[in-house]
Amino acid sequence: MTRAFNFSAGPATLPESVLRQAQEEMLEWNGVGASIVEISHRSADFVAVAAKAEADLRTLIGIPDTHAVLFLGGGATTQQALLPLNLAAPGQRADYLVTGHWGKTAIKQARPYVDVNVVASGESGGFRDIPERAQWQLSTDAAYVHITANETIHGVEFRDAPDVGGVPLIADFSSSIASEPIDVSRYGVIYAGAQKNLGPVGITVVIIRRDLLERAGQPRADIFDYRSHAARDSMLNTPPTWNWYLLGLTVQWMLAQGGVEEFARRNAQKSALVYAAIDGSGGFYRNEVASAVRSRMNIPFVLPSAELDARFVAEAKAAGLLALKGHKAVGGIRASLYNAMPLEGAQALVAFMGDFQQRNG
Repeated sequence: MTRAFNFSAGPATLPESVLRQAQEEMLEWNGVGASIVEISHRSADFVAVAAKAEADLRTLIGIPDTHAVLFLGGGATTQQALLPLNLAAPGQRADYLVTGHWGKTAIKQARPYVDVNVVASGESGGFRDIPERAQWQLSTDAAYVHITANETIHGVEFRDAPDVGGVPLIADFSSSIASEPIDVSRYGVIYAGAQKNLGPVGITVVIIRRDLLERAGQPRADIFDYRSHAARDSMLNTPPTWNWYLLGLTVQWMLAQGGVEEFARRNAQKSALVYAAIDGSGGFYRNEVASAVRSRMNIPFVLPSAELDARFVAEAKAAGLLALKGHKAVGGIRASLYNAMPLEGAQALVAFMGDFQQRNG
């Protein structure tokens, strides 16, 4: 069997060693006589798996005791609806910065519950840049400020946490969590679907400052209450145990590889290779995102025509380079270079780009 290089934006490539370990343990796990997907989530065996996953994630990212960690189902989009329910009074103002598709999606989920104030938007410029901080129209009484740390579709990334004063900063880190060191203490909430850098689809990490759990929020069912999930160690209902287990294995792998500092180095190296190929192509390949905010995780680019875009994707797939078609919202090509993508994958993509241009330029 030969595994291809998978550039999918999510669900995304996972470390081969993690997949092989999961394969080996699938039928009989840890001497219990059954698969981990067959044992109770309340058993001592699985509770130990869950506790280790949290401890390892805290070590990997540097999560202080001031923040609780939740492992939830539903994806990041579900969290976008739960955040205002838990952190804002009915109709209270909440500030949103829009830097791409997922920022707009966050607003769509929040509008039924809060008075959304768009502090700034990059849409008029095609989401090719992040509006300058001086342009933001922040509210004085906002429940929180929401940003998207990395826009998976448009390839725009924050390089640091913006200063928003004393208002809690909430960030969707779905496509860049654990890709480099971050100061968790600067955020009220960090949330991320696991299926890009932390594990498989089907489980979402929510890192929330404990004092924010004390907010009354809005009337909501117990299952939608972060406080209840925190009080029950994310086992208020039956959690996605297989996904949680795989997340734990992936985090262990990242720690063994050198942690976020090492992945920051690798990710910078991989993305620099691909951007150099784009910028050095004489305009055959184009990425129009402002250089200061170019994403290391998701690199969108276009060729001179839609016909060439389609040919590039088809020929790349035949060459063992998968899932390079851009999102339907923007078209073109997109290469996602998450933590589990090896340097050899970026090198293979760059070599293919050079060959394709030579044959079609």
